[in-house]
Amino acid sequence: MADPAGVAGRLPSVFMTPGTSSFTEFLATAAPDLLPGARERLPVAATEVAHGTTIVAVAFPGGVIMAGDRRATMGNVIAQRDVEKVFHADEYSCVGYAGTAGIGADLVRLYQVELEHYEKIEGSTLSLDAKANRLSFMIKNNLGMALQGLAVVPLYAGYDLDTGKGRIFSYDITGSRAEDSSFQAIGSGSVFARGALKKLVRADLTATEAVRVCVEALYDAADDDSATGGPDLVRRLYPVVASVTADGFRRFLDDEVGTVVEAVVADRMTNPGG
Repeated sequence: MADPAGVAGRLPSVFMTPGTSSFTEFLATAAPDLLPGARERLPVAATEVAHGTTIVAVAFPGGVIMAGDRRATMGNVIAQRDVEKVFHADEYSCVGYAGTAGIGADLVRLYQVELEHYEKIEGSTLSLDAKANRLSFMIKNNLGMALQGLAVVPLYAGYDLDTGKGRIFSYDITGSRAEDSSFQAIGSGSVFARGALKKLVRADLTATEAVRVCVEALYDAADDDSATGGPDLVRRLYPVVASVTADGFRRFLDDEVGTVVEAVVADRMTNPGG
């Protein structure tokens, strides 16, 4: 029987042929079934799948903070209490998602490989704008699934080495990109989170203050949106918080976030109805 790779024990020719610096485009040729959006059409719209909810981001002089709650829901049921929805994208950027949890996690992993693949092939990194555009292209590939109820909407942020500023990018299910100058929120609790951010964000925030603002916004979102998980002091489950600055990506330790959360909760207890 003929060896599909051409020679026994060797990789298929597609792996040995010079081509694009985009890993997504390579995967579309080599194994299209592995792409997040390359799934068979569903007979009906999907409903009983886990969904991740609220992500917020705040820019401050010198960088950006991104934070996400930990809850995933399936209808009116809490499917998981400790989901992570904020991730390292590359050295100078981060990405979070709201929407279908399984596809969101796949999309993030593929995006991480996409950026790493480009750097290895080209020997240089993409600009922040180019990274944001690559993510937009990947979202478009999931449009078919999104129209059947398996939507994923990411929030992307990073430190722009050319301008020395933190920048935030949001998307819709078609991949349309928008840049937000100082803050943004996505997910089911985003309306309430943005309301909090409008009142708390200032142009002169420090990194520490920006973390506090993000935690406050998530707290407000959880207060009014049942799909957004508030801080769980009993289980010590706190929001995932990350920063991106000139020093690169950094995820805050749970103990660090816990200190901020406990301060926010203590302040709220003085005015529970506020």
